[in-house]
Amino acid sequence: MRRLNRSQLTALLDKPVFHTIGQCADALGLECYVIGGYVRDLFLERPSKDIDVVAVGSGIELAKAVARKMGHGAHVNVFKNFGTAQVRIKGEKLNVESEKSASEKETMSEDIEVEFVGARRESYSHDSRKPIVEDGTLEDDQQRRDFTINALALCLNADRFGELVDPFDGIWDMEDRIIATPLDPDITFSDDPLRMMRAIRFATQLNFEIEPETFEALQRNRERIRIISSERIADELQKIMASDSPARGWELLFQCGLLEIIFPELAALQGVETMNGRAHKDNFWHTLEVLSNVVRSEDCSTFNEKKYWLRWAALLHDIGKPKSKRWDAQLGWTFHNHNFIGEKMVPQIFRRLKLPMDERMKYVQKLVSLHMRPIVIADDIVTDSAVRRLLFEAGDDIDDLMLLCEADITSKNLQRKQRFLDNFQLVRQKLVDLEERDRIRNFQPPVDGEEIMQRFGLKPSREVGILKDAVKDAILDGVIPNEHEAALAFVDERAQRMGLTPLK
Repeated sequence: MRRLNRSQLTALLDKPVFHTIGQCADALGLECYVIGGYVRDLFLERPSKDIDVVAVGSGIELAKAVARKMGHGAHVNVFKNFGTAQVRIKGEKLNVESEKSASEKETMSEDIEVEFVGARRESYSHDSRKPIVEDGTLEDDQQRRDFTINALALCLNADRFGELVDPFDGIWDMEDRIIATPLDPDITFSDDPLRMMRAIRFATQLNFEIEPETFEALQRNRERIRIISSERIADELQKIMASDSPARGWELLFQCGLLEIIFPELAALQGVETMNGRAHKDNFWHTLEVLSNVVRSEDCSTFNEKKYWLRWAALLHDIGKPKSKRWDAQLGWTFHNHNFIGEKMVPQIFRRLKLPMDERMKYVQKLVSLHMRPIVIADDIVTDSAVRRLLFEAGDDIDDLMLLCEADITSKNLQRKQRFLDNFQLVRQKLVDLEERDRIRNFQPPVDGEEIMQRFGLKPSREVGILKDAVKDAILDGVIPNEHEAALAFVDERAQRMGLTPLK
Protein backbone atom coordinates (compact mmCIF):
# COMPACT_ATOMS: atom_id res chain seq x y z
CA MET A 1 0.00 0.00 0.00
CA ARG A 2 1.19 3.51 -0.77
CA ARG A 3 0.67 6.57 1.44
CA LEU A 4 -1.07 9.40 -0.43
CA ASN A 5 -1.44 12.99 0.73
CA ARG A 6 -4.11 15.46 -0.41
CA SER A 7 -2.12 16.79 -3.35
CA GLN A 8 -1.34 13.27 -4.58
CA LEU A 9 -4.99 12.26 -4.31
CA THR A 10 -5.99 15.41 -6.19
CA ALA A 11 -3.53 14.50 -8.93
CA LEU A 12 -4.90 10.94 -9.19
CA LEU A 13 -8.43 12.33 -9.54
CA ASP A 14 -7.34 14.87 -12.15
CA LYS A 15 -9.47 13.36 -14.91
CA PRO A 16 -12.26 14.99 -16.91
CA VAL A 17 -14.90 12.60 -15.56
CA PHE A 18 -14.24 13.54 -11.92
CA HIS A 19 -14.06 17.27 -12.62
CA THR A 20 -17.31 17.07 -14.59
CA ILE A 21 -19.07 15.22 -11.75
CA GLY A 22 -17.80 17.79 -9.23
CA GLN A 23 -18.92 20.72 -11.40
CA CYS A 24 -22.40 19.24 -11.81
CA ALA A 25 -22.66 18.58 -8.08
CA ASP A 26 -21.65 22.17 -7.32
CA ALA A 27 -24.25 23.48 -9.76
CA LEU A 28 -26.93 21.39 -8.01
CA GLY A 29 -25.69 22.38 -4.55
CA LEU A 30 -24.86 18.78 -3.60
CA GLU A 31 -21.98 17.26 -1.68
CA CYS A 32 -20.47 14.55 -3.88
CA TYR A 33 -17.87 11.83 -3.31
CA VAL A 34 -16.27 8.94 -5.14
CA ILE A 35 -16.44 6.09 -2.65
CA GLY A 36 -15.68 2.42 -2.08
CA GLY A 37 -13.54 0.08 -4.16
CA TYR A 38 -12.16 2.70 -6.54
CA VAL A 39 -10.73 4.71 -3.63
CA ARG A 40 -9.43 1.59 -1.90
CA ASP A 41 -7.64 0.48 -5.06
CA LEU A 42 -5.97 3.87 -5.52
CA PHE A 43 -4.12 3.23 -2.25
CA LEU A 44 -3.48 -0.45 -3.01
CA GLU A 45 -2.26 0.37 -6.54
CA ARG A 46 -4.73 -2.06 -8.08
CA PRO A 47 -6.54 -1.44 -11.38
CA SER A 48 -10.21 -0.63 -10.90
CA LYS A 49 -12.98 0.08 -13.40
CA ASP A 50 -15.78 0.36 -10.83
CA ILE A 51 -16.48 3.98 -10.00
CA ASP A 52 -19.16 4.56 -7.35
CA VAL A 53 -20.30 8.11 -6.62
CA VAL A 54 -22.47 9.08 -3.65
CA ALA A 55 -24.30 12.41 -3.51
CA VAL A 56 -25.81 13.89 -0.37
CA GLY A 57 -29.11 14.39 -2.14
CA SER A 58 -30.40 12.88 -5.38
CA GLY A 59 -27.85 10.64 -7.07
CA ILE A 60 -30.22 10.24 -10.02
CA GLU A 61 -30.42 13.99 -10.66
CA LEU A 62 -26.63 14.23 -10.47
CA ALA A 63 -26.25 11.35 -12.95
CA LYS A 64 -28.62 13.02 -15.42
CA ALA A 65 -26.72 16.31 -15.12
CA VAL A 66 -23.38 14.56 -15.72
CA ALA A 67 -24.73 12.76 -18.80
CA ARG A 68 -26.05 16.06 -20.22
CA LYS A 69 -22.73 17.80 -19.67
CA MET A 70 -20.77 14.92 -21.20
CA GLY A 71 -22.93 15.10 -24.32
CA HIS A 72 -23.37 12.36 -26.94
CA GLY A 73 -20.53 10.32 -25.51
CA ALA A 74 -22.51 9.50 -22.36
CA HIS A 75 -25.61 7.40 -21.77
CA VAL A 76 -27.61 7.26 -18.54
CA ASN A 77 -29.69 4.37 -17.15
CA VAL A 78 -31.97 5.13 -14.21
CA PHE A 79 -33.03 2.45 -11.70
CA LYS A 80 -35.73 4.37 -9.89
CA ASN A 81 -36.77 1.50 -7.61
CA PHE A 82 -33.22 1.37 -6.21
CA GLY A 83 -32.61 5.12 -6.22
CA THR A 84 -29.53 4.65 -8.42
CA ALA A 85 -28.37 5.55 -11.91
CA GLN A 86 -25.53 4.46 -14.14
CA VAL A 87 -23.72 6.67 -16.63
CA ARG A 88 -21.67 5.00 -19.34
CA ILE A 89 -19.05 7.34 -20.77
CA LYS A 90 -17.17 6.74 -23.99
CA GLY A 91 -13.47 6.41 -23.24
CA GLU A 92 -12.33 9.08 -25.67
CA LYS A 93 -14.39 11.67 -23.77
CA LEU A 94 -12.02 11.25 -20.84
CA ASN A 95 -9.30 12.92 -22.88
CA VAL A 96 -11.12 15.98 -24.21
CA GLU A 97 -8.96 18.26 -22.06
CA SER A 98 -5.82 16.14 -22.36
CA GLU A 99 -2.75 16.94 -24.39
CA LYS A 100 -1.65 13.29 -24.53
CA SER A 101 -0.45 11.83 -27.81
CA ALA A 102 -2.82 9.92 -30.09
CA SER A 103 -1.21 6.60 -29.08
CA GLU A 104 -1.69 7.40 -25.39
CA LYS A 105 -5.31 8.37 -26.02
CA GLU A 106 -5.85 5.09 -27.84
CA THR A 107 -4.79 3.12 -24.75
CA MET A 108 -7.30 5.11 -22.66
CA SER A 109 -10.31 4.67 -24.96
CA GLU A 110 -12.18 2.13 -22.82
CA ASP A 111 -15.74 2.94 -21.85
CA ILE A 112 -16.21 3.83 -18.19
CA GLU A 113 -19.28 3.13 -16.06
CA VAL A 114 -20.07 5.37 -13.11
CA GLU A 115 -22.71 4.34 -10.56
CA PHE A 116 -24.55 7.18 -8.79
CA VAL A 117 -26.55 6.88 -5.58
CA GLY A 118 -27.89 9.27 -3.01
CA ALA A 119 -26.45 9.00 0.50
CA ARG A 120 -28.74 6.78 2.56
CA ARG A 121 -29.24 4.93 5.78
CA GLU A 122 -30.53 1.37 5.82
CA SER A 123 -32.38 -0.92 8.22
CA TYR A 124 -33.12 -4.62 7.78
CA SER A 125 -35.72 -7.20 8.76
CA HIS A 126 -34.41 -10.53 10.05
CA ASP A 127 -35.58 -12.69 7.12
CA SER A 128 -34.33 -10.59 4.22
CA ARG A 129 -31.21 -8.83 3.00
CA LYS A 130 -33.34 -6.18 1.25
CA PRO A 131 -33.05 -3.02 3.36
CA ILE A 132 -35.55 -0.32 4.21
CA VAL A 133 -33.86 2.74 2.73
CA GLU A 134 -34.07 6.38 3.83
CA ASP A 135 -32.18 9.49 2.79
CA GLY A 136 -29.11 10.04 4.94
CA THR A 137 -25.81 11.83 5.40
CA LEU A 138 -22.40 10.83 4.09
CA GLU A 139 -21.67 9.36 7.54
CA ASP A 140 -24.87 7.27 7.35
CA ASP A 141 -23.78 6.03 3.95
CA GLN A 142 -20.29 5.12 5.11
CA GLN A 143 -21.70 3.27 8.13
CA ARG A 144 -23.78 1.01 5.87
CA ARG A 145 -20.67 -0.07 3.91
CA ASP A 146 -19.47 -3.62 4.43
CA PHE A 147 -15.84 -3.00 5.46
CA THR A 148 -13.72 -0.09 6.60
CA ILE A 149 -11.48 -0.36 3.54
CA ASN A 150 -14.59 0.08 1.35
CA ALA A 151 -15.92 3.08 3.28
CA LEU A 152 -13.24 5.55 2.13
CA ALA A 153 -14.58 8.60 0.27
CA LEU A 154 -12.87 11.32 -1.77
CA CYS A 155 -14.68 14.62 -2.23
CA LEU A 156 -15.26 15.81 -5.82
CA ASN A 157 -16.64 19.29 -5.03
CA ALA A 158 -14.33 22.02 -6.27
CA ASP A 159 -13.53 23.57 -2.88
CA ARG A 160 -12.66 20.18 -1.30
CA PHE A 161 -11.52 18.26 -4.37
CA GLY A 162 -9.38 15.26 -3.35
CA GLU A 163 -10.15 15.51 0.39
CA LEU A 164 -10.28 12.07 2.04
CA VAL A 165 -13.12 11.24 4.44
CA ASP A 166 -12.21 8.15 6.49
CA PRO A 167 -14.25 7.98 9.72
CA PHE A 168 -13.47 4.31 10.43
CA ASP A 169 -9.70 4.36 9.90
CA GLY A 170 -9.85 2.28 6.74
CA ILE A 171 -6.41 3.60 5.81
CA TRP A 172 -4.92 2.04 8.95
CA ASP A 173 -6.72 -1.24 8.27
CA MET A 174 -5.22 -1.27 4.77
CA GLU A 175 -1.78 -0.65 6.22
CA ASP A 176 -2.33 -3.46 8.72
CA ARG A 177 -3.82 -5.62 5.92
CA ILE A 178 -6.99 -6.52 7.81
CA ILE A 179 -10.67 -6.84 6.95
CA ALA A 180 -12.93 -5.24 9.58
CA THR A 181 -16.47 -3.85 9.59
CA PRO A 182 -17.30 -0.16 10.26
CA LEU A 183 -19.84 -1.06 12.94
CA ASP A 184 -20.61 -4.12 15.10
CA PRO A 185 -19.78 -7.10 12.83
CA ASP A 186 -22.72 -9.12 14.20
CA ILE A 187 -25.10 -6.42 12.98
CA THR A 188 -23.23 -6.02 9.68
CA PHE A 189 -23.38 -9.75 8.87
CA SER A 190 -26.86 -10.37 10.21
CA ASP A 191 -28.25 -7.44 8.20
CA ASP A 192 -26.69 -8.64 4.95
CA PRO A 193 -25.20 -12.16 5.20
CA LEU A 194 -23.65 -11.89 1.74
CA ARG A 195 -21.04 -9.69 3.44
CA MET A 196 -19.67 -12.85 5.08
CA MET A 197 -18.80 -14.22 1.64
CA ARG A 198 -17.40 -10.84 0.64
CA ALA A 199 -15.17 -10.75 3.73
CA ILE A 200 -13.59 -14.02 2.70
CA ARG A 201 -13.38 -13.00 -0.93
CA PHE A 202 -11.58 -9.73 -0.12
CA ALA A 203 -9.24 -11.47 2.32
CA THR A 204 -8.38 -13.93 -0.46
CA GLN A 205 -8.02 -11.41 -3.27
CA LEU A 206 -6.01 -8.87 -1.25
CA ASN A 207 -4.13 -11.37 0.92
CA PHE A 208 -5.48 -9.64 4.04
CA GLU A 209 -6.34 -11.18 7.41
CA ILE A 210 -9.88 -11.04 8.78
CA GLU A 211 -9.79 -9.15 12.08
CA PRO A 212 -10.42 -11.63 14.97
CA GLU A 213 -13.65 -10.07 16.24
CA THR A 214 -14.96 -9.91 12.69
CA PHE A 215 -14.04 -13.56 12.08
CA GLU A 216 -15.79 -14.65 15.28
CA ALA A 217 -18.91 -12.83 14.05
CA LEU A 218 -18.62 -14.80 10.80
CA GLN A 219 -18.74 -18.01 12.80
CA ARG A 220 -21.67 -16.85 14.95
CA ASN A 221 -23.75 -15.69 12.00
CA ARG A 222 -22.93 -18.43 9.48
CA GLU A 223 -26.49 -19.87 9.47
CA ARG A 224 -27.75 -16.53 8.10
CA ILE A 225 -26.13 -17.40 4.76
CA ARG A 226 -29.16 -19.60 4.05
CA ILE A 227 -31.25 -16.56 3.06
CA ILE A 228 -28.78 -15.66 0.29
CA SER A 229 -29.52 -16.87 -3.25
CA SER A 230 -27.29 -19.49 -4.85
CA GLU A 231 -26.49 -17.05 -7.66
CA ARG A 232 -25.03 -14.49 -5.22
CA ILE A 233 -22.97 -17.13 -3.46
CA ALA A 234 -21.74 -18.56 -6.78
CA ASP A 235 -20.58 -15.10 -7.87
CA GLU A 236 -18.40 -14.78 -4.75
CA LEU A 237 -17.06 -18.34 -5.13
CA GLN A 238 -16.05 -17.65 -8.71
CA LYS A 239 -14.18 -14.52 -7.65
CA ILE A 240 -12.38 -16.53 -4.96
CA MET A 241 -11.44 -19.17 -7.55
CA ALA A 242 -10.09 -16.50 -9.90
CA SER A 243 -7.78 -15.05 -7.23
CA ASP A 244 -4.05 -15.73 -6.93
CA SER A 245 -4.54 -18.02 -3.90
CA PRO A 246 -8.00 -19.63 -4.12
CA ALA A 247 -7.11 -22.38 -1.61
CA ARG A 248 -6.92 -19.73 1.11
CA GLY A 249 -10.51 -18.71 0.43
CA TRP A 250 -11.73 -22.31 0.77
CA GLU A 251 -9.71 -22.68 3.97
CA LEU A 252 -11.38 -19.59 5.46
CA LEU A 253 -14.83 -20.84 4.39
CA PHE A 254 -14.11 -24.10 6.18
CA GLN A 255 -12.73 -22.47 9.33
CA CYS A 256 -15.72 -20.18 9.83
CA GLY A 257 -18.27 -22.95 9.19
CA LEU A 258 -19.78 -21.53 5.99
CA LEU A 259 -18.40 -24.35 3.84
CA GLU A 260 -20.52 -27.12 5.35
CA ILE A 261 -23.62 -25.01 4.61
CA ILE A 262 -22.88 -23.88 1.05
CA PHE A 263 -20.75 -26.83 -0.13
CA PRO A 264 -21.23 -29.84 2.18
CA GLU A 265 -19.63 -32.30 -0.27
CA LEU A 266 -16.32 -30.44 -0.03
CA ALA A 267 -16.52 -30.08 3.75
CA ALA A 268 -17.15 -33.85 3.98
CA LEU A 269 -13.61 -34.47 2.69
CA GLN A 270 -12.15 -33.16 5.96
CA GLY A 271 -11.12 -35.55 8.69
CA VAL A 272 -8.96 -38.60 9.30
CA GLU A 273 -10.29 -41.99 10.38
CA THR A 274 -8.08 -44.62 12.00
CA MET A 275 -8.65 -48.37 12.03
CA ASN A 276 -6.24 -50.90 13.54
CA GLY A 277 -3.61 -48.20 13.74
CA ARG A 278 -3.93 -47.31 10.02
CA ALA A 279 -5.19 -43.88 8.98
CA HIS A 280 -5.95 -42.31 5.63
CA LYS A 281 -4.85 -38.80 4.69
CA ASP A 282 -7.11 -35.79 5.25
CA ASN A 283 -8.59 -35.41 1.78
CA PHE A 284 -9.78 -31.82 2.34
CA TRP A 285 -6.31 -30.45 3.02
CA HIS A 286 -4.91 -32.67 0.27
CA THR A 287 -7.45 -31.13 -2.14
CA LEU A 288 -6.40 -27.59 -1.22
CA GLU A 289 -2.77 -28.57 -1.76
CA VAL A 290 -3.62 -29.95 -5.20
CA LEU A 291 -5.49 -26.73 -6.04
CA SER A 292 -2.48 -24.66 -4.97
CA ASN A 293 -0.17 -26.87 -7.03
CA VAL A 294 -2.34 -26.32 -10.11
CA VAL A 295 -2.35 -22.55 -9.57
CA ARG A 296 1.44 -22.48 -9.12
CA SER A 297 1.90 -24.43 -12.33
CA GLU A 298 -0.03 -21.90 -14.39
CA ASP A 299 1.81 -19.39 -16.53
CA CYS A 300 0.06 -16.15 -15.61
CA SER A 301 0.78 -14.67 -19.04
CA THR A 302 -1.30 -17.42 -20.67
CA PHE A 303 -3.99 -17.73 -17.99
CA ASN A 304 -7.35 -18.22 -19.68
CA GLU A 305 -10.85 -19.42 -18.92
CA LYS A 306 -9.93 -23.04 -19.53
CA LYS A 307 -7.20 -22.84 -16.89
CA TYR A 308 -9.81 -21.32 -14.58
CA TRP A 309 -11.99 -24.44 -14.95
CA LEU A 310 -8.93 -26.62 -14.39
CA ARG A 311 -8.92 -25.10 -10.89
CA TRP A 312 -12.46 -26.38 -10.40
CA ALA A 313 -11.36 -29.83 -11.60
CA ALA A 314 -8.60 -29.76 -8.97
CA LEU A 315 -11.10 -28.78 -6.28
CA LEU A 316 -13.49 -31.59 -7.24
CA HIS A 317 -11.08 -34.34 -8.26
CA ASP A 318 -11.55 -36.32 -5.01
CA ILE A 319 -15.12 -35.24 -4.27
CA GLY A 320 -16.29 -38.87 -4.51
CA LYS A 321 -14.00 -40.17 -1.76
CA PRO A 322 -16.38 -39.86 1.22
CA LYS A 323 -18.97 -42.00 -0.60
CA SER A 324 -16.41 -44.60 -1.71
CA LYS A 325 -14.39 -44.94 1.52
CA ARG A 326 -14.14 -48.55 2.75
CA TRP A 327 -11.98 -50.44 5.23
CA ASP A 328 -10.28 -53.59 3.95
CA ALA A 329 -8.40 -55.77 6.46
CA GLN A 330 -5.66 -56.51 3.91
CA LEU A 331 -5.52 -53.25 1.95
CA GLY A 332 -6.43 -50.76 4.66
CA TRP A 333 -8.50 -47.74 3.66
CA THR A 334 -9.68 -47.82 0.04
CA PHE A 335 -11.50 -45.34 -2.19
CA HIS A 336 -12.27 -47.59 -5.18
CA ASN A 337 -14.04 -45.88 -8.08
CA HIS A 338 -14.07 -42.51 -6.34
CA ASN A 339 -13.28 -40.92 -9.70
CA PHE A 340 -16.42 -42.38 -11.29
CA ILE A 341 -18.55 -41.44 -8.28
CA GLY A 342 -17.09 -37.93 -8.46
CA GLU A 343 -17.84 -37.77 -12.20
CA LYS A 344 -21.54 -38.35 -11.43
CA MET A 345 -21.50 -35.76 -8.63
CA VAL A 346 -20.07 -32.93 -10.76
CA PRO A 347 -23.33 -32.05 -12.62
CA GLN A 348 -25.29 -32.09 -9.34
CA ILE A 349 -22.77 -29.74 -7.70
CA PHE A 350 -22.63 -27.39 -10.69
CA ARG A 351 -26.42 -27.24 -10.84
CA ARG A 352 -26.79 -26.46 -7.13
CA LEU A 353 -23.99 -23.87 -7.13
CA LYS A 354 -25.45 -22.25 -10.25
CA LEU A 355 -22.26 -22.88 -12.22
CA PRO A 356 -22.54 -23.24 -16.02
CA MET A 357 -24.13 -26.51 -17.19
CA ASP A 358 -22.34 -26.52 -20.53
CA GLU A 359 -19.00 -27.58 -22.01
CA ARG A 360 -17.20 -26.14 -18.99
CA MET A 361 -19.01 -28.53 -16.68
CA LYS A 362 -18.30 -31.44 -19.06
CA TYR A 363 -14.62 -30.50 -19.11
CA VAL A 364 -14.44 -30.61 -15.29
CA GLN A 365 -16.42 -33.85 -15.28
CA LYS A 366 -14.02 -35.45 -17.76
CA LEU A 367 -10.93 -34.53 -15.75
CA VAL A 368 -12.49 -35.79 -12.51
CA SER A 369 -13.34 -39.07 -14.25
CA LEU A 370 -9.88 -39.55 -15.80
CA HIS A 371 -7.62 -38.18 -13.08
CA MET A 372 -6.62 -41.63 -11.79
CA ARG A 373 -5.65 -43.02 -15.21
CA PRO A 374 -2.20 -41.43 -15.62
CA ILE A 375 -1.39 -42.31 -12.00
CA VAL A 376 -2.26 -45.98 -12.60
CA ILE A 377 -0.16 -46.00 -15.77
CA ALA A 378 2.77 -44.25 -14.09
CA ASP A 379 2.68 -46.74 -11.20
CA ASP A 380 2.92 -49.66 -13.61
CA ILE A 381 4.71 -50.49 -16.83
CA VAL A 382 4.02 -47.64 -19.24
CA THR A 383 2.56 -49.60 -22.19
CA ASP A 384 1.75 -48.13 -25.59
CA SER A 385 -1.77 -49.54 -25.41
CA ALA A 386 -2.57 -47.85 -22.07
CA VAL A 387 -1.18 -44.52 -23.26
CA ARG A 388 -3.11 -44.72 -26.56
CA ARG A 389 -6.37 -45.27 -24.68
CA LEU A 390 -5.61 -42.40 -22.34
CA LEU A 391 -4.89 -40.11 -25.29
CA PHE A 392 -8.07 -41.23 -27.06
CA GLU A 393 -10.30 -40.54 -24.04
CA ALA A 394 -8.67 -37.27 -22.97
CA GLY A 395 -8.36 -35.79 -26.47
CA ASP A 396 -7.33 -32.14 -26.49
CA ASP A 397 -7.56 -32.02 -22.68
CA ILE A 398 -4.63 -34.44 -22.23
CA ASP A 399 -2.15 -31.71 -21.24
CA ASP A 400 -4.51 -30.32 -18.57
CA LEU A 401 -5.13 -33.86 -17.30
CA MET A 402 -1.41 -34.50 -16.95
CA LEU A 403 -0.97 -31.18 -15.15
CA LEU A 404 -3.76 -32.09 -12.72
CA CYS A 405 -2.28 -35.52 -12.08
CA GLU A 406 1.17 -34.14 -11.37
CA ALA A 407 -0.40 -31.62 -8.97
CA ASP A 408 -2.17 -34.57 -7.29
CA ILE A 409 1.14 -36.09 -6.12
CA THR A 410 1.36 -34.61 -2.63
CA SER A 411 3.07 -37.53 -0.87
CA LYS A 412 5.43 -36.54 1.93
CA ASN A 413 7.56 -39.57 0.94
CA LEU A 414 10.00 -37.75 -1.33
CA GLN A 415 11.28 -40.91 -3.01
CA ARG A 416 7.77 -42.07 -3.89
CA LYS A 417 6.83 -38.59 -5.08
CA GLN A 418 9.90 -38.37 -7.33
CA ARG A 419 9.24 -41.84 -8.73
CA PHE A 420 5.74 -40.81 -9.79
CA LEU A 421 6.96 -37.55 -11.30
CA ASP A 422 9.71 -39.34 -13.22
CA ASN A 423 7.21 -41.88 -14.54
CA PHE A 424 4.88 -39.06 -15.56
CA GLN A 425 7.69 -37.76 -17.74
CA LEU A 426 7.79 -41.16 -19.43
CA VAL A 427 4.03 -40.99 -19.95
CA ARG A 428 4.33 -37.48 -21.40
CA GLN A 429 7.05 -38.59 -23.82
CA LYS A 430 5.01 -41.60 -24.92
CA LEU A 431 2.02 -39.31 -25.47
CA VAL A 432 4.13 -37.18 -27.82
CA ASP A 433 5.64 -40.17 -29.64
CA LEU A 434 2.35 -42.05 -30.09
CA GLU A 435 0.43 -38.97 -31.20
CA GLU A 436 3.10 -38.21 -33.79
CA ARG A 437 3.01 -41.81 -35.07
CA ASP A 438 -0.62 -42.87 -34.64
CA ARG A 439 -2.59 -39.58 -34.60
CA ILE A 440 -4.80 -40.83 -31.75
CA ARG A 441 -5.83 -37.52 -30.19
CA ASN A 442 -9.51 -36.95 -31.10
CA PHE A 443 -9.21 -39.58 -33.83
CA GLN A 444 -12.19 -41.04 -35.65
CA PRO A 445 -11.76 -44.69 -36.75
CA PRO A 446 -10.77 -44.76 -40.45
CA VAL A 447 -13.66 -47.14 -41.15
CA ASP A 448 -16.94 -45.79 -39.77
CA GLY A 449 -20.38 -47.29 -39.27
CA GLU A 450 -21.74 -45.95 -42.56
CA GLU A 451 -19.01 -47.68 -44.56
CA ILE A 452 -19.51 -50.93 -42.65
CA MET A 453 -23.28 -50.90 -43.36
CA GLN A 454 -22.72 -50.24 -47.07
CA ARG A 455 -20.00 -52.88 -47.37
CA PHE A 456 -22.04 -55.66 -45.77
CA GLY A 457 -25.57 -54.53 -46.64
CA LEU A 458 -26.47 -53.96 -42.99
CA LYS A 459 -28.90 -51.63 -41.26
CA PRO A 460 -28.02 -50.00 -37.93
CA SER A 461 -27.57 -53.01 -35.68
CA ARG A 462 -25.58 -54.68 -32.94
CA GLU A 463 -23.21 -56.19 -35.53
CA VAL A 464 -22.24 -52.73 -36.82
CA GLY A 465 -21.46 -51.59 -33.27
CA ILE A 466 -19.33 -54.69 -32.62
CA LEU A 467 -17.26 -54.09 -35.77
CA LYS A 468 -16.80 -50.36 -35.02
CA ASP A 469 -15.60 -51.12 -31.48
CA ALA A 470 -13.30 -53.86 -32.76
CA VAL A 471 -11.58 -51.42 -35.15
CA LYS A 472 -11.18 -48.82 -32.42
CA ASP A 473 -9.76 -51.35 -29.95
CA ALA A 474 -7.39 -52.81 -32.54
CA ILE A 475 -5.93 -49.37 -33.27
CA LEU A 476 -5.66 -48.39 -29.60
CA ASP A 477 -4.03 -51.74 -28.75
CA GLY A 478 -1.53 -51.35 -31.60
CA VAL A 479 -2.80 -54.42 -33.49
CA ILE A 480 -3.26 -52.38 -36.67
CA PRO A 481 -2.09 -48.90 -37.72
CA ASN A 482 -4.51 -45.98 -37.83
CA GLU A 483 -4.94 -46.29 -41.62
CA HIS A 484 -7.96 -46.98 -43.83
CA GLU A 485 -6.66 -50.00 -45.78
CA ALA A 486 -5.42 -51.80 -42.67
CA ALA A 487 -8.67 -51.05 -40.84
CA LEU A 488 -10.82 -52.27 -43.74
CA ALA A 489 -8.87 -55.52 -43.98
CA PHE A 490 -9.33 -55.99 -40.24
CA VAL A 491 -13.10 -55.41 -40.56
CA ASP A 492 -13.37 -57.96 -43.37
CA GLU A 493 -11.50 -60.56 -41.34
CA ARG A 494 -13.60 -59.93 -38.20
CA ALA A 495 -16.86 -59.84 -40.22
CA GLN A 496 -16.02 -63.19 -41.80
CA ARG A 497 -15.78 -64.71 -38.32
CA MET A 498 -19.28 -63.35 -37.66
CA GLY A 499 -20.63 -64.94 -40.84
CA LEU A 500 -20.84 -61.68 -42.77
CA THR A 501 -19.78 -61.36 -46.42
CA PRO A 502 -18.96 -58.12 -48.28
CA LEU A 503 -21.34 -57.18 -51.10
CA LYS A 504 -19.89 -57.33 -54.58
